[in-house]
Amino acid sequence: MTDAVAGHVAQGAQQGADSSEGMSYLESLPSRLVTLYLPLFIILVVLLFPFYWMALTAIKPDAQLIDMETYNPFWVVHPTLKHIERLLFETQYPRWLWNTMYVAAGATFLSIAASVLAAYAIVRLQFRGAPYVGAAIFFAYLVPPSILFIPMATVIQSYGLFDSPLALILVYPTLLIPFSTWLLMGYFKTIPFELEECALIDGASRWQILTRIVLPLAVPGLISAFIFSFTLCWNEFIYALTLLQSTQNKTVPVAIVNEFVDGDIYRWGALMAGALVGSLPLVILYAFFVEHYVSAMTGAVKE
Repeated sequence: MTDAVAGHVAQGAQQGADSSEGMSYLESLPSRLVTLYLPLFIILVVLLFPFYWMALTAIKPDAQLIDMETYNPFWVVHPTLKHIERLLFETQYPRWLWNTMYVAAGATFLSIAASVLAAYAIVRLQFRGAPYVGAAIFFAYLVPPSILFIPMATVIQSYGLFDSPLALILVYPTLLIPFSTWLLMGYFKTIPFELEECALIDGASRWQILTRIVLPLAVPGLISAFIFSFTLCWNEFIYALTLLQSTQNKTVPVAIVNEFVDGDIYRWGALMAGALVGSLPLVILYAFFVEHYVSAMTGAVKE
């Protein structure tokens, strides 16, 4: 027994020494610069430069937007809020922003509700063919919207919902439910089944188990599915372009492209200002829920 304990201690010390020796190359500054700081810097530049360029263009005067030879294109000399003021007070941008929020919230709520029921049934009820149903649902997500938007438009037209935000609320779940169901299936599998068995023994129904045990434990997974669905609805373009025609009913991605492009003339200041203001709600959303999103991706509930 003593020899076994000593062997485990020696083995642990050996592993600790190996791990410390393996990371010793990060102790010198040149090694850290090459293997850590330089890759991080490149990644930050690649990820943040589009946002920098978008914000820079939104506050540039028209003279600097046109004359790239006289002025430095990567800096602004006399910043102005003219484009943002014109966007907010001289166009219907607040209405477009409200339409986008309304559509994204409605479609996301419907999708998450349907995905929770589908994912729980596939994972826990264990009916015949459940794994194949789960795979078929995920494969439905792989169908590109460019194939479906024409028959979808025909169906929406036949129901009299054309040119209405309600059409997008009913259409977007066809994109959101497959992936959200697949995501929640993976998260529900991490929740110990013994908890549900104890509840069944105590006389709880399946609905009580779902609402009082599974869903409170699956909050990170629900937040992750919500963020994905909300982001996809917010940025969706093809269905919104096809199903909405009136200016006041458009969403932000479609409106800023249609209203701020006159033939071959691009009003870059207004375009970038619209994109910048339209991205702020998503930035705030990710800032508040990023920890839950990461925990859902890694699986937070363990036995």
